[in-house]
Amino acid sequence: MPLGAGARALIETSVGALGYELVEVERGPRGLLRVTIDRLPGRAYPSGPGDFVTVDDCELVTRQLQYALEVEAVSYERLEVSSPGLDRVLRTQAHYERFCGAVVTLELRQPLDGRKVFKGVLGQGGQGAADGWTLVFDDGRGEQVLGFALEEVREARLVPVLDFKGRGRSKAQDATPDVAPLDGGQDR
Repeated sequence: MPLGAGARALIETSVGALGYELVEVERGPRGLLRVTIDRLPGRAYPSGPGDFVTVDDCELVTRQLQYALEVEAVSYERLEVSSPGLDRVLRTQAHYERFCGAVVTLELRQPLDGRKVFKGVLGQGGQGAADGWTLVFDDGRGEQVLGFALEEVREARLVPVLDFKGRGRSKAQDATPDVAPLDGGQDR
């Protein structure tokens, strides 16, 4: 059963009122209502600092949505609130602006030179988003630039960047063990 426009607006308003961005709402099998949220840059959150959604963030939004959905009699069996993950989807103009300069995978609606999927660095074309977007990629023939408009994109996702502690460290760094402060505080 699809989610009505009124229910989606209710969810978007509730999530926004708590200071989070609504990334996606989906209906799943057996009455699942999946809501994906994200933190907004430069904003303070009760669950603490950082750019990533925490379990406490999800719990706060879940409680608010349970109440709002019950009051408005929106039908669902299970509610799942989660973060967009490291490979988050880019859907809106604001998403593209926020992640400009990041590495993304881009799938076009129509093939370009027999190819639909590209991976590269997202950029803005010209003076701003009105001039479209660019993707700088290297397909083995040197660096190339793909210009595109949002309407041409089927799906775009961030490419996760994982930095495993200890990888790429110098020998001097390896000789110095990482020690957590005894008082549980942060490095100064």
